[in-house]
Amino acid sequence: MLLDEDSQARYLINLLQAAGHDVVTVKEIGLMNRPDSVVLDFARQSERVLLTRNCNDFQELHQINPEHSGVLAIYQDSEMGKNMNYQGIVQAIENLEAADYVLKKEFIVLNHWGY
Repeated sequence: MLLDEDSQARYLINLLQAAGHDVVTVKEIGLMNRPDSVVLDFARQSERVLLTRNCNDFQELHQINPEHSGVLAIYQDSEMGKNMNYQGIVQAIENLEAADYVLKKEFIVLNHWGY
């Protein structure tokens, strides 16, 4: 899994790794402040699912070229109480996995899986 700039909090990384995910951040691979298209290209080439809060930009890139391992989009709400916390993000990913949902070529709104 590749974590975008907006999703690389150490606590989230630790939770994802504890859940068994192979996690890499854009900072670790030298893609900080690079265009979203470059980040998605890296995810595509390394066959990693991308986790991001930059939903609109990556949804647009997905529509242009859906050939990727999957984009997990976390939508933010202006009302902070409605936003997903780190445990909720990990749980939503576990819910996706439990449903055997195929991520390849998909833009998935992770908020819908946080039940």
